[in-house]
Amino acid sequence: MKAIQIEANGNIGCLKIGKVNEPEVGKNQLKIAVKAAGINRADILQRMGLYPSPPGVSEIIGLEVSGQIVEMGENIDGFSIGDRVMALLAGGGYAEYVIVDQGSVMRIPDKIDFVQAAGIAEVFLTAYQAMFLLGNLKSGEVVLIHAGASGVGTAANQLAKEKGAKVIVTAGNDEKIDFCKKLGADFCINYKTDSNFDELVMRYTNNKGADLIIDFIGADYMTRNINAAGLDGRIVMLAFMSGAKADGVNLSKILMKRLTFIGSTLRSRTDAYKTNLTQSFTKDFLDLFNQGKLKPIIDSVYLWDKVDEAHERMGKNLNIGKIILKVS
Repeated sequence: MKAIQIEANGNIGCLKIGKVNEPEVGKNQLKIAVKAAGINRADILQRMGLYPSPPGVSEIIGLEVSGQIVEMGENIDGFSIGDRVMALLAGGGYAEYVIVDQGSVMRIPDKIDFVQAAGIAEVFLTAYQAMFLLGNLKSGEVVLIHAGASGVGTAANQLAKEKGAKVIVTAGNDEKIDFCKKLGADFCINYKTDSNFDELVMRYTNNKGADLIIDFIGADYMTRNINAAGLDGRIVMLAFMSGAKADGVNLSKILMKRLTFIGSTLRSRTDAYKTNLTQSFTKDFLDLFNQGKLKPIIDSVYLWDKVDEAHERMGKNLNIGKIILKVS
């Protein structure tokens, strides 16, 4: 089969379509003929050699796909050949075919096409896990979502509003701010013009602070996140784009506010964990895509031979929502 492979040094231009062995289906696995693959920031890190595949997982980049089932293992229940599906992967998505544990696969809602479906699994499951399974977000609470115009950010915004939470987002330009408002965000902060987001959050909440903070930035935001959090607040860290080491953090505020810090990655979770996550999300939210209450936000679509252009767009933080590769 054909797949996108990493050549040379990991810079733009190193991704090439080549031939690799087609994966074989295990007992609990499905083989999917890939129609489209979602691009995630983790893909860029893997290309650069900074985020290798977990042991035993395909070294091909790609954490989410949409497509049709073409082969099934002997222990499969509830799926059929030809089903339109979308899947959460630990790797292997930039390819003509991928195998995945059946517990990480969801049927594509009837009103969603393959391109849209490729932008659902990774970001909506990540946001769902961070806010509800880890962050315990409840109706009426305030959630601060950093990178509000990103794939995960746009998903988190929608999910939080559906649960009746008040949403604050940060984003880097007025176009992204306006888009977040259209998605339902209650208060938006342009972090390039208002770097003191902690003060603005406290002002907006009448000094109560945010009940939950979803953070991708890490070091540069650590102190301000602590300042912006309310009593018994939770801070869920999903990445550290500004660095992993935070200097000058005032630990006393963590104690006084009784804050909870939670770090999480999804890629390395077990198949059993991903099955429970996928089933919970399916039960709570999946039908809302057919109702038009949730939607994958698609920034742009590239044919897979233009994968370098797609990575470059994400690397420059130009995207609002998901960038999608069409596999042909």
